[in-house]
Amino acid sequence: MQAAFQAVGEFNEALRAEGAWVYAGGLVAPDESVVVDGTRGAEPVITDGPFTQAQQHMGGFWVVDASGPEQAEDLAARASKACGNKVEVRPFQP
Repeated sequence: MQAAFQAVGEFNEALRAEGAWVYAGGLVAPDESVVVDGTRGAEPVITDGPFTQAQQHMGGFWVVDASGPEQAEDLAARASKACGNKVEVRPFQP
């Protein structure tokens, strides 16, 4: 785990040096989450999470400033190598 933390830290520093860094953050495990449903009346319903049961979950995220899809995919490939997991690329809505 320490090797992964170091590799991700180095990748984060490279993002900063390249001017692509916007924000990044790690997330706690899904079993530490809560689900809030504010769609059922005046009071929200709060239950222990996660929202969905899945074998995989998002452990963290990066928000980067990429010039386009090609650069975003290149950064994602480097991020995947650093964290040792698959990385999904999703642009913000215009």
